[in-house]
Amino acid sequence: MASVTPQVIHTVAEWRAFRAAHRAAGRTVGFVPTMGALHEGHASLFRAARRENDVVFATVFVNPTQFDEQQDFDKYPRTLDADVALMAGAGVDVVLAPSVAEMYPNGTDYTVQEATFSRELCGAHRPGHFTGMLTVVMKLLQIADADRAYFGEKDYQQLQLIRGMVQAFFLPTQIVPCPIVREADGLAMSSRNARLSPAERSLAPLFNQVLRNARTPEVARAELEAAGFAVDYVEDRGDRRFGAVRLGATRLIDNVAR
Repeated sequence: MASVTPQVIHTVAEWRAFRAAHRAAGRTVGFVPTMGALHEGHASLFRAARRENDVVFATVFVNPTQFDEQQDFDKYPRTLDADVALMAGAGVDVVLAPSVAEMYPNGTDYTVQEATFSRELCGAHRPGHFTGMLTVVMKLLQIADADRAYFGEKDYQQLQLIRGMVQAFFLPTQIVPCPIVREADGLAMSSRNARLSPAERSLAPLFNQVLRNARTPEVARAELEAAGFAVDYVEDRGDRRFGAVRLGATRLIDNVAR
């Protein structure tokens, strides 16, 4: 794939002008929303969108309303130049990098809430997180007006909530799930991994190993705690096992097929 630097824009009006031209030409649009600090997992989403659409649109927006801790939002890396360079090699055509004011012209007066699943698993430990996430994804899907939008299965609860929202509100965009991309040692790729100390990074792959191999969630929790993880939860739901842990100040999530 030829590496072409994406065009970076900063306003919704600019994207809508692009979208109108693509629609008039009959081109399909694939969309990948991100918060930046990109890695190979994001690149896999861009490449999937490139294979299936005429135009690939991405966003880089660190959404303040989905952070339950202000210091987590403040510390989230902003690496737009590096992100654009990665996108160039993965087939992205246009990147919208809006300001908070552009995304929240009415402040936070209007939100999207889900009443049940958003309060379980991660939602039980991160109050308000999924309301912030669903609100910004609703905004982004409306802005993108894409044929397909691509989300990774690492954030499996998020994926299911977005699917439910799209169905509930009759949004026309097809939600396309993409497999988890892992490091060679099994750790799910995440922008948060860069915040692990060397000792924490050496321990982190055990999280996935225990999720896969422990006989029950209770056994998994005990093994993880004995190894030095602070465990938010390990739960079996349907055909998947979900877990969230903390190593130092870094929270990791993962899920595996059972």
